Parts: sequence; C-alpha cells; structure tokens
Amino acid sequence: MSILKGVNLYLIGMMGAGKTTVGRELAKQLSYGFVDADNVIEQSTGRSINQLFALEGEAGFRQIESDVLAQICAFTKLVISTGGGVILQQKNWSYLRHGLIVWLDVPVELLYTRLAEDTTRPLLQDVDLKQKLRSLFEQRQPLYNQADLRISVSEEETPTKVARKVLEAIPTVLK
Repeated sequence: MSILKGVNLYLIGMMGAGKTTVGRELAKQLSYGFVDADNVIEQSTGRSINQLFALEGEAGFRQIESDVLAQICAFTKLVISTGGGVILQQKNWSYLRHGLIVWLDVPVELLYTRLAEDTTRPLLQDVDLKQKLRSLFEQRQPLYNQADLRISVSEEETPTKVARKVLEAIPTVLK
C-alpha cells in the first residue's frame, strides 16, 4: 500500500491512547518501519522517561524530546508514536509537519481505565488520575485539533480496527 508515498505517519494523542500499539499495526499494514519516540529517548539517554523527568524536569525532558523528533523526521517510511505532550512545543510542529499527523482521540474515561494501574507515567504520579487526565486533555485538545486526521477511538475497538480506520481515512486528507 503506497498511499503515503514514503511520507511518515506521526501518531499524537494522550498517554494511554494506544499510539504505540496502533502504530505497530499501521507500520505492518503499510510495510513501514515503526519508531516509538519515547523508546528512542530512553535508548539515547540510557534513562527511563520517569528518570529524565526527575533529573531534567519537564522542560528538560521536552528539549530532549524535540531533539529526538528532529532526528527521526530525517527518515522516511516510518510510523512514529510520539509522547502525549510532544504537541506542547511549537517547534515540534515543524517536525511533525514533515509527515501526516494522526490524532488518536480517546475519551478521558477510557484513558482512565487504561492508565489506572500504570505507574510509569511521570505526569500521573501522586495525583487524582481522572482529574489530571481531564485537565491535560483540556489543555492539549486545541493542539491535538491541529492534526491532519482525527480518529475517534472507542472502547470496543481493537488496535487492528483503529489502524484500519486510520488507513481508510488517509486518502481523504492527501492532496
């Protein structure tokens, strides 16, 4: 399937939206490589995302994230899952715009269900999870809205089905 002609596909959305899982599935369907930006950050720094947040603070982490994104966008034929906050830095949009940006829009209630047992998310430590997810979503939604494609995800949809929705929607936004 060469609908993208080598152009990268960037998945954005809240933590717990399924960007990594759906991204792997999309890469398989497109015969693309798959890159999880957070994994690249961890490999290149030798530290976990949690450790980086603790050592560098959110601002330091976001700088590393931007540097990694700048390197990734030099490649083609990739599906890239980004961190949930990648959209907060204006300069990151210039990197994302090298490809097609897909927002996996997942309701906060479903994010809560998916993340309730997850202790690896630095922004979700020692907080009222549902309230924090709601405020992060409200803060980020106007930015997520700038994506080329918005794919609404419901609870019963498997990653394979979500990937299929993305693939079916791509031709509607390609020039």
